[in-house]
Amino acid sequence: MRKIINDPVHGFITIDDELIYNIISHPYYQRLRRIKQMALAYLVYPGAVHTRLHHSLGAYHLMQNAIEELVQKGIEISPEEAQGAKIAILLHDIGHGPFSHALEHTLVDVHHEELSLLIMETLNVEFHGKLQLAIDIFTGAYPKTFLHQLVSSQLDVDRLDYLVRDSFFTGVSEGVVGYERILKMLTVHQGELVVEEKGIHSIEKFLISRRFMYWQVYLHKTVLSSELMLVKILKRAKELAKQGVELFATPPMKYFLIKDYTLSDFENDEQCLQQFLLLDDNDVISSVKVWATHSDSVLSNLCSRLNDRKLFKVKFLATETATQIETWRKQVQSDFSISDEAIDYYFVQDATSNKTYTAGDEHIKILFKNGELKAISEVENTLITAELLVPVKKHYICYLRK
Repeated sequence: MRKIINDPVHGFITIDDELIYNIISHPYYQRLRRIKQMALAYLVYPGAVHTRLHHSLGAYHLMQNAIEELVQKGIEISPEEAQGAKIAILLHDIGHGPFSHALEHTLVDVHHEELSLLIMETLNVEFHGKLQLAIDIFTGAYPKTFLHQLVSSQLDVDRLDYLVRDSFFTGVSEGVVGYERILKMLTVHQGELVVEEKGIHSIEKFLISRRFMYWQVYLHKTVLSSELMLVKILKRAKELAKQGVELFATPPMKYFLIKDYTLSDFENDEQCLQQFLLLDDNDVISSVKVWATHSDSVLSNLCSRLNDRKLFKVKFLATETATQIETWRKQVQSDFSISDEAIDYYFVQDATSNKTYTAGDEHIKILFKNGELKAISEVENTLITAELLVPVKKHYICYLRK
C-alpha cells in the first residue's frame, strides 16, 4: 500500500507501510488534529493554527529522509529498525494534552513524554506487540543509540521539523534552517549520531535560529500572557469544581476538573488514560466560552478577557526589588478593587529561561576529516561561544492592565 500526504512545509509525504498507516488512522493519533502545536500563539501570530498531527507527520518525513541518508552512507539499519524509528517519532508527541505545554501541569499534572509512553504501550497491546521496537528506541533501551538520538537529542528530527514548521506558520523567518543539508551531513561514529565537518555552519545556524525562535515566538510576552491567563482560568475552575460549584464541562473535561491525577493513577486505572484520550483543545475552548457568563466573577472575568483578547500585560524585570514588585501588586489591587483572595489571579510574578545549547553529557558532535571528534561547543571559531552556553533567564510580572 502507498499513501501520499501533501504537507505545506515538506511537500509530499509518503506512507508506504501498512502498520504505520494503521497507526496514523487510529483514533488516538487522529486526536492530534484537535491539539494546536503552538497553543495560544495564534493570538499573536494568526497563522499559527497548525496541529500536533501536522508536526508529527513532518517529523516522520524527516526521520524517513535521515534513515535513507544514513543507509546510503553504509550505516546498517534493518527494515525493522527503520520502521521502529519512524513509529517512535510518529508517536513521540501523542501524550500531549490540550494546548500542549501551556496546560501540561495544570489540567493534568503528568509530563507528556510519560503519557506518550503509556499510550504507546497501550497501542502495542492492540497491535499485538508490533510496536515494541519503537518503544525501545523511544526510551533509549535499544542498543543502537543513534536511532534514539534521531528521536530525542539536541539535534533530532523533532526539533528540525518544529523550527521550520513554526517559522512557516508564524511568518517569522528567523526559524528557517537548512534542515535538508543538516540531514545530508549526519553520520554515525562509534554508535553515536554525529555531524560531518562540512555541516558545522549549518549546525550553528540551527542553534542560533532556535534561540531566536524562543525569544521571538515561544516566549513572546503576549504568548506568555495568554498562556498564564489560561492556566489561571483552569486553576479557578478546578477550585470551584472541587467545592461542588456547578460548571459546564464536557465529560472528559469534568473528569479532570474534579480530581487531581498522578502518573500512578494513569498507570493503574485504565479509565484515567481513556478519559485523557478523549480530551483536546475543543473541550477547553468550549468551556472557556461558556464560563465567560458564569456567576463566579473571577472565572467569568478571566474567560471574557481571554475570549476578547484583552490580555494581561507582561513586563520583563531588570533590577526591580521585591519591594517594588509588591508595590506594583498593591497598585493593581487598588486600581481594580481586587480582593486579597483574588489578586493572585490578576498578578503573577514568574521567570522564563532559554538556552541555546546544553554542554553536558548530550553533545552535538562534529566528526572531522582526520577522525577527530569534538562537541560543537569545543570547535574553534564558531558562534557557539561560552556566553551562548549560559541559560538566559528573564524574570517578569504579568498583571491586569487598564
